Parts: sequence; C-alpha cells; structure tokens
Amino acid sequence: MATLLTAAACAPKQQEAAPSALETIMSRKSVRTYTDENVTDAQVETMLRAAMAAPTGMNVQPWRFVIVRDQAVKDVLAGGFNKMIAKAPVVFVVCGETTVLRRPRGEENADPVLVENHNWTADCAAATENLLLAAEALGLGAVWTACYPYDDRMNPAREVLGLPENVTPYCIVPCGHPGRDDQPKDKWKPENIHYDKW
Repeated sequence: MATLLTAAACAPKQQEAAPSALETIMSRKSVRTYTDENVTDAQVETMLRAAMAAPTGMNVQPWRFVIVRDQAVKDVLAGGFNKMIAKAPVVFVVCGETTVLRRPRGEENADPVLVENHNWTADCAAATENLLLAAEALGLGAVWTACYPYDDRMNPAREVLGLPENVTPYCIVPCGHPGRDDQPKDKWKPENIHYDKW
C-alpha cells in the first residue's frame, strides 16, 4: 500500500485531495489524444497495482500485462486502424492466460492437469476497468481498444510481443496526458433497469 500511495503522490498535476472512488468512476472517459508528456514508471506501477486488485474467478488471476514504450512495437499494435496506440506515450496490452493447472474434482491427491480457463475474459475485463479508473484518478487519459477475438488484431500483437501459445491479447490500452478536454458521457438509463424480474 505504501508503494501505491507513493506512486500516486508522484503523479504530476495531482489534485490537493484525491477524488473519491465514485467521482473517479463518474468522470472516467475514453481519451484518444495525448500530449508528449511522459507517463512515469511510478504511474505505470500504480495502474498495474490497481488492475491486479480486480476480482478474479477462483483467484486464478490469469491477467498478464505487456507495457510498451517502443515506437516500432506501438506502430505494429496500431495496425493502421487505431492511430492513438501509435501516438500514446505508453501502451498497456492486457493479456489472459487461457489455461490453468487444476486438480480433478474430488481427487485431492491427483497431480494437477492443464485445463481451459473459461473465466479469463471476465477477469481481464475487470482488470482493464481498474486500469482505466486508476489512469483517471492519476489525471491521465486512456482508452480501451479491442483486440480479442479479432484475428487481424490478435495475431500481429501475438507476433510482435512474442506471447506464449496459452496467452491471448485481450485488449490494448493507450495511455497518456490528455491532449484535449474530453468529457464523460452520461450513460444513465433507468429504462435498462428491472427489479425482481424482467
């Protein structure tokens, strides 16, 4: 916790009082334009700590992260369709380990076997949202760009990042200091809510 607080304290443009969790959630927005200002290693670590604090099925924690600052790698990840990836100071590639070692049910003494992890996408989604909220809380901007399940995005990412066979790129999150004054969207729709039954 001390490291997390230290990293947050080192963030440039830090407010006098940190925003509350609800304020951060309500002010989060997709930021696609960035200044040239650097994102520090301390800020990156703070965002990764927040991401890894996400809920995870059976505590498997299948998320894996590749932090990209190399311009040539960012250019490949951008793929000609997501220019903000190439222009961001730092890019987080959120990946998921798609298999897990587990003992067969009811066989406590058996050797663990490699089985498919059906929760990896949900776990990576939770970690990504935490990452985005941490960026917002630090005064940074970020955006969730899709990777999984699109082969034309996953395959170049797999190749340029050298991912193992059982690790799949889930999404790509470019991050930096906002280059313009983007505002959050009001997505509150009471008509989407049902009580007790549909």
